[in-house]
Amino acid sequence: MKATIHTQYGSPRVLRVEDVARPTLAEDQILVEVHASAVTQGDRRLRSADFPGIAAVVGRLMFGLLRPRNPTPGTTFAGRVVEVGESVTRFRVGDRIFGGCDTGAQAEYLALSEDAAIARIPEGVHYDEAAAIPYGAHTALQFMRDIASVQPGDRVLILGASGGVGRFAVQIARHLGAKVTGVCSGAKAQMVRELGAHEVIDYTQEDWTKNGKAYDVVFDTVSGTGYGAARRSLSENGCYASLYMTPQIAFQMLRSALFGGPRAATGVVMPKQKLTDDVAALLAEGAIWPVIGARFPLEQVADAHAALEDRETRGAVVVMVAASAEIDADPFADTALWAAQ
Repeated sequence: MKATIHTQYGSPRVLRVEDVARPTLAEDQILVEVHASAVTQGDRRLRSADFPGIAAVVGRLMFGLLRPRNPTPGTTFAGRVVEVGESVTRFRVGDRIFGGCDTGAQAEYLALSEDAAIARIPEGVHYDEAAAIPYGAHTALQFMRDIASVQPGDRVLILGASGGVGRFAVQIARHLGAKVTGVCSGAKAQMVRELGAHEVIDYTQEDWTKNGKAYDVVFDTVSGTGYGAARRSLSENGCYASLYMTPQIAFQMLRSALFGGPRAATGVVMPKQKLTDDVAALLAEGAIWPVIGARFPLEQVADAHAALEDRETRGAVVVMVAASAEIDADPFADTALWAAQ
């Protein structure tokens, strides 16, 4: 099979496509013919060994001290089951599935345990769309629902609302009944409105911390250092939630726990089967939908990673692994429906 390979850390140009052996199955595994795989910020970090802050040493120990332990990148995928192990009961040959994995999705075939963070693709969802779901939706759902505990009527502000996690956070917060404000650049404001934000703030034109408004939740997908600035814009029992575990947010979590006031929170999202099932249910009912900014064939996987890094793409970057994979030509076709809900 063809697979993306990198034997050193570095820029997108360390990636190449080679012929490698197809995976063999254990009795509890399924073999997936991969049709599409999104390129995520997690993939970027693993490819370049860009582990933030105190995670730098741990990251190298886990994923390879001097070179990547697992040479094929890719942590999200969508595809079709083509073989099942003897003890598999959850899936059968022909099932269309999507989900997350530790690595290896940017290849033609992928072997996974049937208990991995995977689920069937809902009817009407194409492979490229399904591949663009797990990374952002897993994280946004856990932060909005479980960590920040968004409730109907809450005022939620999302920093980085046009990003991979932010796009889903806007939709999920709206689905949970919140009044949503998205913060992004003016160039991406319309996209964020179409995803369901009631209000959009262009950070290049307005300082949201000085607009006199109070929010019940501030979800920071950009940094882990914004609690001090956010605190004056949080309600008395508000929550500042950040994707990043930094020394600053760890201190603020302890401080708010001891002395009260708006709390700080963070967490590590580990995709599980139940979380993927919950995401699939939201997708099936139309509560969430991906925005795809660019697609690349497998042979251009390095260009796909470069497109993610330039941050100009308005939506997910997807590698189309199988040449026959169906594509939704208009990823914005249904966004007006979400905004109207």
